[in-house]
Amino acid sequence: MKGTEALGIALGGALGSVARHGVSVWLFHRLGPAFPYGTLVVNLSGSLVIGVFAALCGPGGRWEVSLPFWQFAAIGICGGYTTFSSFSLQTLELWRRGEPWAAGGNVLVSVVGCLAAVALGFGLGSLLNRG
Repeated sequence: MKGTEALGIALGGALGSVARHGVSVWLFHRLGPAFPYGTLVVNLSGSLVIGVFAALCGPGGRWEVSLPFWQFAAIGICGGYTTFSSFSLQTLELWRRGEPWAAGGNVLVSVVGCLAAVALGFGLGSLLNRG
């Protein structure tokens, strides 16, 4: 990997990480600590965004983007924004607190929801490609 590629990914990752933190803190203050809503919302919205981006900017998409821009946006921003490692730790914490239904619900909604969100995002991006 070239230095400029790494720099682009790192800058995108920094932007995504700051956005993730902002969304998580905002939801924490509004909904409380009982459930990791911030992580769930970040993973769902990040999956939606990367789906739209992949449809619009991937092969056959409406907008052709350079590889460095793809790396900056998809790997950097989306990778820094989504939080699967946080999701895993928070799910384990729910389980260890004796809340297996909450832990299982978090897994089910996160995995199925994120798959649905990326499919929806790809579908939306595909519709935009036709316009």
